[in-house]
Amino acid sequence: MGMKGKIVLGAVVGVVVIGVVSVSAGGDGDSGKGTDSSASSERGSGDKGKAKDEKKDEEEKEAAFGGDGDYQVGSDIQAGTYRTSGNSDAMCYWERAKDAKGEMESILANDNVTGTSYVTVKPSDKLFTSNGCSDWETVDPKAKGGSPATEMSGDGGMFKVGVDIAPGTYKSTGNKDDMCYWERSKDAEHSLESILANNNVSGSAVVTISASDGYFKTSGCEDWKKSS
Repeated sequence: MGMKGKIVLGAVVGVVVIGVVSVSAGGDGDSGKGTDSSASSERGSGDKGKAKDEKKDEEEKEAAFGGDGDYQVGSDIQAGTYRTSGNSDAMCYWERAKDAKGEMESILANDNVTGTSYVTVKPSDKLFTSNGCSDWETVDPKAKGGSPATEMSGDGGMFKVGVDIAPGTYKSTGNKDDMCYWERSKDAEHSLESILANNNVSGSAVVTISASDGYFKTSGCEDWKKSS
């Protein structure tokens, strides 16, 4: 697949949302053509419970696979949920594909990532492509967090609800030119069906994240703080 390939079209849930332009190897596709994605991370100690866009564990976890390459599902990697973190400037690109033809029609989902991304690779997927990303680690999609954060970076990416961030109502202020994108999603498959709600925002953004939500994505926004 060529460098800086196809356009990632954001999903529409009540509003027209155009996602980011793909900046790495290959195609695009949330919802069959990709959405805005990004990162979940960790709470920083002494940082007022703010979820950061870097993963800092007491013990460094062994990578499941590297951040660059094409991986055949079932042989190179197994189906499951994976996370990459510490990515900057949307230079991390990933793609789930139904075959290795490298065509637009091959793409099941994709994204350009700043911060963290979670991705669920399904048993029916044939190929997973990663370009310019930090290493991927395996995560338990059913894991529960001890003290989820109540603040998060507005460009941190994808946060797991109940693990990285607490449910509740969050506010982000001072956003300009509709460059702030947020998304509530039920899973990490990055399909249209994954999206519960989303929006591009100028000015103040307020969103209620439910305890039943799977993930919250944020890109190009000012930082979020829980208001209630």
